[in-house]
Amino acid sequence: MTDTFSRWRDGLAKTSKSAFGRVASLLGATEITAETWDDLEALLIQADLGIAIATDIIETLRGYTRDLGLLRSDELKDALQAELRSRLDEVGEVTLAESPPSVILLVGVNGSGKTTSAAKLGARFLSQGKKVIFGAADTFRAAAVEQLQVWGQRLQIDVISGQPESDPGAVAYNTVQAGIARGADIILIDTAGRLHTRFNLMQELEKVERVVGKALPGAPHAVWLVMDTTTGQNALQQARAFKESVGVTGVILTKLDSSARGGMVFAIRQELGLPILFAGLGERTEDLEIFDPDAFIEGILAAF
Repeated sequence: MTDTFSRWRDGLAKTSKSAFGRVASLLGATEITAETWDDLEALLIQADLGIAIATDIIETLRGYTRDLGLLRSDELKDALQAELRSRLDEVGEVTLAESPPSVILLVGVNGSGKTTSAAKLGARFLSQGKKVIFGAADTFRAAAVEQLQVWGQRLQIDVISGQPESDPGAVAYNTVQAGIARGADIILIDTAGRLHTRFNLMQELEKVERVVGKALPGAPHAVWLVMDTTTGQNALQQARAFKESVGVTGVILTKLDSSARGGMVFAIRQELGLPILFAGLGERTEDLEIFDPDAFIEGILAAF
């Protein structure tokens, strides 16, 4: 457990030192004033919680302060930590098919880290003794196919691919068929990066989802949205579009270690209602952690 919390603290150092570090400085041994509330609200917004959530937290803390008769700002620390924790679910639960294979689609915009996340997930499933197969359905970007093939060679995972610019639906279909034939437990399909504002591209992603269902009734069993945390609140609009198009079932957060915008986790959970399943805390394959809300809260508030 200690190692887990240490990894989260290290991975969230930038977030902890930025806005949340300033929150810690604000909540010193001073009297609570109207300016305290204004400054705290501004810092929570800067931490990428979003205006609505920041305002709601401030109102809750104001009520807490009135009820308990608190006078000093340092007495708010525990209350803020408890309020932030209450806004996150328990450890994300990965729900897959009752019997193998389980088909997982990875979706998201270009550059969000889908292919690397596929590799990290593949390594995680392999460590659990599962047989994995990759589908390189990002046929519009040759580098993505090559990258997944390199990871496949390293991890000794078969990769199903097609010709450049071939139909991604066909690749997805062939991947599922190959996974069934080869006795795979997990079929991970890496889809092309989609701009949420491009209607035709989102339609194509919907087609991939339908084709997978034809190859194996009930599939996909999970659609995981890969989100780059360095983009902050801008990622929420993207996430809404994917959720509406392909029924996203969970979120993978990438680049938390290189982002100062970890506060967006609260906005994702509240505004999208999606479980956060995994978080990337580094570049190694073992740096994809199951999302742990307690470790996350401790990490972002390490400066407290």
